[in-house]
Amino acid sequence: MLLFALIAAFQTLGAQAPAKVNIPAASVSILDYGAVPDGITLNTEAFRKAVSALEKKGGGHLNVPEGIFLTGPIVLKDCMDLHLERGAVILMSPDKRDFYDGKSVKPGISASKRHDVSISGEGIIDGNGAWWRPVKRSKVSDAEWKEFLKMGGTVSGDGSLWYASGLKHLPDIVADPKAQEKLRTHLVRFTDCERISVTGVTLQNSPKFHLVPQRCKDITIDGVTVRCPWNAQNGDGIDLMQCQRALIAHCTVDVGDDGICLKAGAGEKALKDGPCKDIVIEYNTVFHAHGGFVIGSEFSGGMENITVRHNTFCGTDTGLRFKSAPERGGRTSNIRIHDIQMTDIKDQAIVFQTDYADRPAGYENNQAAKTQNFVPEFTDVEITRVICRGCAVAIKADGSEESIHGIKISDSVFFWYSSPTQISATPGVTLENVRLESFQD
Repeated sequence: MLLFALIAAFQTLGAQAPAKVNIPAASVSILDYGAVPDGITLNTEAFRKAVSALEKKGGGHLNVPEGIFLTGPIVLKDCMDLHLERGAVILMSPDKRDFYDGKSVKPGISASKRHDVSISGEGIIDGNGAWWRPVKRSKVSDAEWKEFLKMGGTVSGDGSLWYASGLKHLPDIVADPKAQEKLRTHLVRFTDCERISVTGVTLQNSPKFHLVPQRCKDITIDGVTVRCPWNAQNGDGIDLMQCQRALIAHCTVDVGDDGICLKAGAGEKALKDGPCKDIVIEYNTVFHAHGGFVIGSEFSGGMENITVRHNTFCGTDTGLRFKSAPERGGRTSNIRIHDIQMTDIKDQAIVFQTDYADRPAGYENNQAAKTQNFVPEFTDVEITRVICRGCAVAIKADGSEESIHGIKISDSVFFWYSSPTQISATPGVTLENVRLESFQD
């Protein structure tokens, strides 16, 4: 029944469901290539050899058994499945030199310009992000702050920020703490690939974003758990960037930044790379995150044919979050969101923002764009059957009617604490059969 419903959902979008990956039956074990699962031995070369051997076979399954496999970057090839058995942990090395080529830092696991690539199983992929991420003093307790200081590191002049630079036991790759912080990379990244599948595994503690398909087609992300500390800087969960025909289903996300996010680039280049298009996001649960489902902030390439349904957000900062600004905005089209459950939302249950400013750690807040190119246009968005028990503000829309229009919210219930609505884009947002309740004085 669920399969038929899924097919129907994509048909409603005028699109086919994502094509399945094609992985040959051949298999190898990482142990056959000298890997040692003791959490101490570096297994980068063992993974390289195993991938090379499997590539010569025309693809297949690279099996990782129970144990802790410390490693540098793993680069997957065509028709290849990285399979983690229950109890298997792939732990990324805390030594930044293992990922740095002198110019950039490689993701933990990646594939570029490949097809039929899979990560599967019941194991864990851990990015060891604490050795990379900056930490804001305001977001940790005194005891936690002392633990970071024990690692060494560098504290900013005003004492507000700790950098993973100048650590006691690990060298830096560049001298300047801010420059090194900007080199943080993703845990799993697929770029310009076709037929991608990530199922069952747990992704945690990334230096930056956890799972990032970029300019990919035919993507299935099913039953994945993504987690990191609630205060992890830039700790996004699942970010799709300019992807087409994608399914994100049955995932659990509990992270330090946006939970499930769609992006489509900024400026002229994004027009060439195209939109996020033909995407279904369903039956997911998001606990802590800046937003449960998010569009932006960069989406100059556009957002087309997006269905978000039967998702639950518990304790996120915002629920449905649409954010952008001039120079990074685009146009939304055929965004359909329904049957969303929310509890304990810190700020807004639904928010549209058109003056978003990116705030990298240790830098002054970015100034608003001086020009009005690529102004965001949030439109053709229908949101229905939302139930939210607990939020500061039910619905906020901050922007002009030109930037926020054609938004319909219907058949929904919100229990708010501070304000029912803050809508400046009237009549760009239409409410129909929306119940707004709060405590009575």
